[in-house]
Amino acid sequence: MTYSVVARDPETGELGGAVQSHWFSVGTSVLWGEAGVGMVATQSMIERAYGPHGLSRMASGMAPADALAELTAADEGSAWRQVGLVDAKGRVATHTGSSCVEAAGHMAGDGWSIQANMMEHDTVWPAMASAFGQGGGLPLAERLLLTLDAGEAEGGDIRGRQSAALLVVAAQPSAWSWQDRLVDLRVDDHPDPLGELRRLLVLRRAYDEMSVADSAVEGGQVDDSVERHHRASQLVPDSAEIRFWEAIALVNAGRAVEAEPLLASIFGVDDRWRQFLARIATRGLVDADPATLDHLGSL
Repeated sequence: MTYSVVARDPETGELGGAVQSHWFSVGTSVLWGEAGVGMVATQSMIERAYGPHGLSRMASGMAPADALAELTAADEGSAWRQVGLVDAKGRVATHTGSSCVEAAGHMAGDGWSIQANMMEHDTVWPAMASAFGQGGGLPLAERLLLTLDAGEAEGGDIRGRQSAALLVVAAQPSAWSWQDRLVDLRVDDHPDPLGELRRLLVLRRAYDEMSVADSAVEGGQVDDSVERHHRASQLVPDSAEIRFWEAIALVNAGRAVEAEPLLASIFGVDDRWRQFLARIATRGLVDADPATLDHLGSL
């Protein structure tokens, strides 16, 4: 009851998947990924076990085609299932059961698999494949969204749209597993799930810049921190949170004059930010003399 794509980025080795459906919270069921292992999309009368079981088999070194063959052979309902797998080597396997509701089908290529069922037209997955091919050079997350956009433009799910998800994991696992999920976004219920998912991805990119900015401060790279905060602010200019921390980065870089208009615009919308400034100053998060702080607080 869904259309999806799973893929490996040939440049970075990242693994990703994206999905949209007229079903609540599709991202909690369809997409399964593990850094350095692979990505699975399991859909159409979903059997979630295909996700973790497919990953565990690929983690043991089994090729996606062999893993999928084992899983479908053990599943009495395999005729209803639709599954796509890609591993860290870019090998793929796809299954569309004979009982999947039309229009249903799949296409696969080097490092990617696209699968769709309950589509309005049987041109949905070819359109997605074409878009994926044209998206080379884009970051994997953006390329996956471009692929879903093409499916929606071709008619998408015959029932309409409700939820979507995007998952990207690292090429190789790190010592900190919580860092291996590079993008993990879900839209559980929305009239335009793909539009909302794209908005969240931009927001994710902005907060990624802020995270790097924080690391730059810890490393004594104050100017780099300012630049990173500014990039984040440009991505999401209407975010008071992001603009506030850009202002604090400027203050900490000795550029309080540049921070003043930013803070004034934020205080003008919600005066509680003024109180927040005073609170973080007491914890040493603002590097400014008392006179400067008094002036900033009086804006």
